[in-house]
Amino acid sequence: MTMRSWISLYALLIRTSIRSRMQYKFNFLLGTLLAALIQISEFLMVAIVLYKFGAIQGWSMHEIGYLFAVMTLSKTIYRMFADEVHHLEKYLVNGELDQLLTRPMPVLLALLPQKFRLMPGEILQGGFLLWWSLDGMMADGQISWVAVPYTLLIIGTGAVILFSIGLATATCGFWMTRITVLQNLTEDAARSAAQYPLTLYPKWMISLLLFAIPVGLVNYVPALYILRGELGGWILPLLAVAALFCLLLSVRFWQYGITKYQSTGS
Repeated sequence: MTMRSWISLYALLIRTSIRSRMQYKFNFLLGTLLAALIQISEFLMVAIVLYKFGAIQGWSMHEIGYLFAVMTLSKTIYRMFADEVHHLEKYLVNGELDQLLTRPMPVLLALLPQKFRLMPGEILQGGFLLWWSLDGMMADGQISWVAVPYTLLIIGTGAVILFSIGLATATCGFWMTRITVLQNLTEDAARSAAQYPLTLYPKWMISLLLFAIPVGLVNYVPALYILRGELGGWILPLLAVAALFCLLLSVRFWQYGITKYQSTGS
């Protein structure tokens, strides 16, 4: 099959998954509302502290809101299109991966659209927070309109980086089987830490979040240039290259890992 055929098939599987999800509209609407409330409440707790003290390590409320928004939207794109990567453990434990192995298509392509997630709550919350942050900084003269297309670019590269981290972590399941604890570290904890300026952390942790688990490349590093004019314009194309490198590395790791898969026999 050609690449165009794979893309068409992937789109068909996504549409099928969406129709399945929309059979329970009330559950979908309630989940959307709760997701939005949970996301916004997390930032509100930080905003209360910032309102009291003004800034954290020199980062204003609008700047930290920007970090939150970029991370939220990047994560949302990743989890919308590849949520089942995060839930690979159930496929390994229950033997459901065997069913995907029998399909005449790459296993990863068969896995991704299994349960396509509609996440309007996260999109609305992240979008509102991003608009509020950019509008506030533009009003203060800190940034110009050029920050908007730059931000859209880094949300895309950020989604690729988060997907790469998630795929590499999931691949470890071919050896470990149970990977929930590892995912809590590499995805949830690391992503939560990167919602704040990395200067808050000791040097060893900054290195960890920039190189070993590169969530700092999603929002903090590009924000230094977009919001503060630091590092230089070369950082944005370099981030795009880094995202592509992370993707290729994680896919190669997946291809190697799947050769080590041992069925449960169930």
